[in-house]
Amino acid sequence: MNRFAEMTAFVRSVEDGSFTAAARNLALTPSAVSKLIARIEDRLGVLLFRRTHRENVLTPEGEAFYRAAIDAIEAVEAADAAAFANKAIQDTLRVRCIPIFATAALAPQMPAFCRLHPALQVEIQLRIDPGNLLDDGMDVAIHVGHLKDSSYVARRFSSTRWVICASPAYIAEHGKPTHPNDLVHRNCINFLPSISASTWFVKDGVRSSRQLPVQGNIVTNQASMVRELARAGVGIVRLTEMQIADDLRSGQLIEFFPRHQCPDEDPIYAVYQSRRHLSSRVRAFLDFLDSTFSNPPPWKRRQR
Repeated sequence: MNRFAEMTAFVRSVEDGSFTAAARNLALTPSAVSKLIARIEDRLGVLLFRRTHRENVLTPEGEAFYRAAIDAIEAVEAADAAAFANKAIQDTLRVRCIPIFATAALAPQMPAFCRLHPALQVEIQLRIDPGNLLDDGMDVAIHVGHLKDSSYVARRFSSTRWVICASPAYIAEHGKPTHPNDLVHRNCINFLPSISASTWFVKDGVRSSRQLPVQGNIVTNQASMVRELARAGVGIVRLTEMQIADDLRSGQLIEFFPRHQCPDEDPIYAVYQSRRHLSSRVRAFLDFLDSTFSNPPPWKRRQR
């Protein structure tokens, strides 16, 4: 009988608010979670939850068991960490990441992470769809931009600014704009309206920014497509510095009106379940993100 699995299912059900949410985060079925908790209740001879059609509420016995289970799980995890501190981290790390960060920033750094943890398998899913960031058993989600309120833990490990730019070919054919207002009648390649990045901002005064209305003949949902269209000379784009730092340095893309570029930077977060019960694989990845993409991030270092 795996009492650790039972306690883990119980604690997750309490902290996630339901058997269904706990099952999703543990990669189990709701019925499996329910059975694990029923085993505890049968063994102890008490009810841990008052079950209703709307929610499960802890009984006094459940509250007492929750506190004890937390202590027990933390003790087991501490023992594991002490025993295996010098051994290779194994298992599979599942990461959800938006494509722009995955291809432009994460992929070039992954060889270093793999060398540090050769026994660890890494599964990276590139997704931009809305919804629960940690669905489908994801350990960590990397998100660029401001987050909505969430019960998850969000650790900010870097940031990036947005740059309005175009290729030398576009400039040669259409001329170089010198002020943001010049873009009103230019062809601006953009994201789909449903994507927040489709709203362009420029500096307005010392500390404020304003929205810049733009229009163009192509919209897309992928930053990589926007970049390729810009390099082909189709139009003016607004992309993150982390994606185009090399293009700016090599001259394949030219930044417009630097004094008017919006100084605000989008935060980059690692989102995960909880500070408690942090697995060694997740802890290793979070430490890697911190050490690799801060003070300063690679796209800033390359420009020095």
